[in-house]
Amino acid sequence: MQFHQHVLPNGLQIVAEMNSSVHSVAAGFFVRTGSRDETEDVSGVSHFLEHMAFKGNGKFAADDVNRIFDEVGANYNASTGEEVTMYYAAVLPEYLDTTMELLSVLMQPSLSQSDFDMEKNVILEEIGMYDDHPSFTAYDNIMAAHFSGHPLGQSILGTNESITALSAEQMRVYHADRYKAGNITLAVAGNTDFDSLLALIEKHCGSLPAGACDRPLPEVKPVDCIKLVHRESSVQQHIMQMGIAPKGSETLRFAAELLAVVVGDDSSSRLFWDLVDPGYVESADLGYNDYDGAGTWMTYLSCMPDDVEKNIARMHKVFDDVNQGGITAEELEQAKNKVASRVVLRGERPMGRLSSLGGNWVYRKEYNSIADDLAIVRGLSLKDVAELLEKYPLKFNTTVGVGPREKLEL
Repeated sequence: MQFHQHVLPNGLQIVAEMNSSVHSVAAGFFVRTGSRDETEDVSGVSHFLEHMAFKGNGKFAADDVNRIFDEVGANYNASTGEEVTMYYAAVLPEYLDTTMELLSVLMQPSLSQSDFDMEKNVILEEIGMYDDHPSFTAYDNIMAAHFSGHPLGQSILGTNESITALSAEQMRVYHADRYKAGNITLAVAGNTDFDSLLALIEKHCGSLPAGACDRPLPEVKPVDCIKLVHRESSVQQHIMQMGIAPKGSETLRFAAELLAVVVGDDSSSRLFWDLVDPGYVESADLGYNDYDGAGTWMTYLSCMPDDVEKNIARMHKVFDDVNQGGITAEELEQAKNKVASRVVLRGERPMGRLSSLGGNWVYRKEYNSIADDLAIVRGLSLKDVAELLEKYPLKFNTTVGVGPREKLEL
């Protein structure tokens, strides 16, 4: 594999990992914008914009964009998170020119009033659909509670009220501010040569408007709280808890990923053997999420409503044991093998490499090959985990419940 990095005169960052031994190529725009970059007045606009990108421009109508992607056999889509909106496609190398042209259209759509009015109904339906999912409701509420007063607490989808009130002109202003070339990274992975790729990028992306924009990184100061969302019709109670973990810029994030596997993976973890396997809960896990200037531990469990307190106590017994005694060498080795397998299996396809390639560059201006990632995983020790637990123990400030319970006694 060969890594290349380049910056166009308009400020567009390009990172590429060339691999002549594969049979496809993947490309993706990583726009450094998401719900945390929105104001209350435009809550949900980043995700709405992701939908509007596929409405086309003066050259390609919406039907053209989707039809041509399909004609070249592209695997394409987009996603919006708290910090990044990503547009991507994976194709056979001979269709890279067409694909780059279509992806560049997604960066500068028309944003017409008629398309905006039509898509607004789709967004409102999507908000209603996710509102019926207890785990999504719990996630939206725990982000709002844990990050109360912080930009990361803002909803990705927005609300019925914010989307209904949003105007096309507000969206155009937001787009002009955030979709500047200096705020975008284009990542490419797979079978192509860099000189040809660069010529295509200059042809299709050289006209993206120049400029960049800032993102404030205020400190996170969570206040202990419990919030319950009453759903009488829910058969189970869904509980999420959130605590402070390493920021995305800290090297302790690697140990945090391994610890989450040992303690809360969906198979053969401590939570699995102590809560799921005996049948106390339907689901129990621990995850680690890193952000710009922040990081979280997040737990999730679902069980019968009357058993919530007992199961939270079982879960916290697991966390207390880990905080006090750490993990074993055998557990660490098993977690390393799991993570290493996932790195390799994901990285064997260009589409799998794209997220790592673009994400590392957006957050840290770093390039890590598969070998680099494996070396980092293999090099972690029990001492690293102990240092992590000393600084970021498995403790939780925020609890959110969705289900029939109206009270919790923790």
